[in-house]
Amino acid sequence: MTHSMRTDTHSPHFGEGGGWRDNATRYALLPLRIFLGVTFIYAGLDKLTDSAFMKDSGAGSIGDMMRAVRDSSAIPALVDLSLKSPVGFGYAIAFGELAVGIGTLLGLLARLAALGGALISLSLWLTVSWASDPYYYGNDLAYLMAWIPLVLAGAPLLSLDAALRSRRRQRSGGYR
Repeated sequence: MTHSMRTDTHSPHFGEGGGWRDNATRYALLPLRIFLGVTFIYAGLDKLTDSAFMKDSGAGSIGDMMRAVRDSSAIPALVDLSLKSPVGFGYAIAFGELAVGIGTLLGLLARLAALGGALISLSLWLTVSWASDPYYYGNDLAYLMAWIPLVLAGAPLLSLDAALRSRRRQRSGGYR
């Protein structure tokens, strides 16, 4: 009888297949997904329920905000586009943030939702927070960077995407 020496250092085990480090790796993006999903849902609802924000002009309005950042933005033409219909732009951003937040939180079309979040963050960085000095004071760049891992990885666990993938596998009898 031979005795083999344990070589794994990842005890104690929990969950299916692998030690705590493997599980921590698998679930590493979940806190980011929850944070971004909740934050974007909140941001969208905040805009939709702020009567001052959804106006062409006036204190706290989307129109005044966009006019204020026009000359300091990286792409003034993008701001000019938003100024053709500031209220429409405000609604587009708000509903976009809601869709991105819900998709991210539920893990439904997660990569597409994350790409939407990245594009919203990119457009806000290039317009609203571009003039932040130093650059790291502008939060839109940090949000843009936070979306990238979710664009790449999607929502492989605890998501509707994973549930749908599993259901398709069961129907087809495959194990992919």
